[in-house]
Amino acid sequence: MIVRARSEVKCVDWGNGLSYRFLLGADAMGFTVAHTVVRANTKSRLQYRMHLEACYCIAGAGEVQTPDGRSYRIEPGVLYALDQHDAHFLIADAGADLELISIFNPPLRGDERHNLDADGFSQY
Repeated sequence: MIVRARSEVKCVDWGNGLSYRFLLGADAMGFTVAHTVVRANTKSRLQYRMHLEACYCIAGAGEVQTPDGRSYRIEPGVLYALDQHDAHFLIADAGADLELISIFNPPLRGDERHNLDADGFSQY
């Protein structure tokens, strides 16, 4: 059995926030679970070409937007899943950080970070 507190897990500054990575590939569970904090008033260009991701909002608010402009409101109790390795914009409202529980399949190594300064969508 694996039991971990947030204070015990790897925390990665991924560019526009923090990722507390509770389960990683080395745990041999087949997926990653992370508590993702997206800094208030940020917009991130993201794409996961090697992973599928689902995110469940637990605090704050914002939106996930497709490159062609379709926008979906994210607030506590809402889940979104990037089932096609979707390029997307993750936008946190100005009032507070957006907090998500993120699940990745296959699992992350643990050291992945986004390059938000690059042209195109940051990916890993």
